[in-house]
Amino acid sequence: MSLCDPAARSALGSSLQAELTGRDGAAPRSPVAESWRDFIYAEIWSRPGLDRRARFLIALASAAGADAPADRLDGYVRGALATGALTQAELREAALHVAVYSGWDKGGAIDAAIDRVEAEQGLAPVLLAPIRAEPWDAQQRMEQGFAEFRAVMTFDGPRVGNGLPYLQDGILNFVFGEMWCRPGIDQRSRRFLTLVGVADSAATVPIASHFHAAMASGNCTAAELNEFVLQYAVHAGWPKASVIQGVVLEMAGKVAKGLAWNEKEGGKQ
Repeated sequence: MSLCDPAARSALGSSLQAELTGRDGAAPRSPVAESWRDFIYAEIWSRPGLDRRARFLIALASAAGADAPADRLDGYVRGALATGALTQAELREAALHVAVYSGWDKGGAIDAAIDRVEAEQGLAPVLLAPIRAEPWDAQQRMEQGFAEFRAVMTFDGPRVGNGLPYLQDGILNFVFGEMWCRPGIDQRSRRFLTLVGVADSAATVPIASHFHAAMASGNCTAAELNEFVLQYAVHAGWPKASVIQGVVLEMAGKVAKGLAWNEKEGGKQ
């Protein structure tokens, strides 16, 4: 039996920490700091189950959701830019997406981190597409939102004209009628940000339906979502992640059998 070398683990952790945050980390002075280097960077970020882009998206969203200190968010933004995992424009789009699924203050925290890193590195702000530049027909936008909901979630969403402000003006009008349609980042990237938001919410229906849709749409595999759980646990904590692990296993089973997220064996609920 070969034994793992703690010195080699620490060296890998230091190297990855510097690469992934854009600067060398200070020598650990506590077990918590040591575990960042030797477990989170050396053992989680080095795993092959998810690409770097996905890990940065999950880390940014879950750190913002956990109200992580500003330097943690700054490090992820700096590292995402330095490694080429995400561009400035993509980071801005990620902040908007996090705002919707985790709350505007959480998205604003990522936006502020991008501001700080741009100032620190002397980067010029990027030109971003406005939320809506041209006049629009309200009915058409609602219908577009309904169609986008179906494409993202793989089942029909709220009906146009339902009259409920949250469903009509929130979900159809803005979330799916505008935000999910934006070209700033791809659907798979938006998916990981969404999964963090619904996982943090502890809301049963959104968690089940979104994790099912992530696999049913082809955006993510079951293996990638099992890896998601470990990356998510870094900022959310093991208890929250354990709930999500159970959902991933359940929804992966349903997708494999061709069942909807709310179907049981032998018939619909």
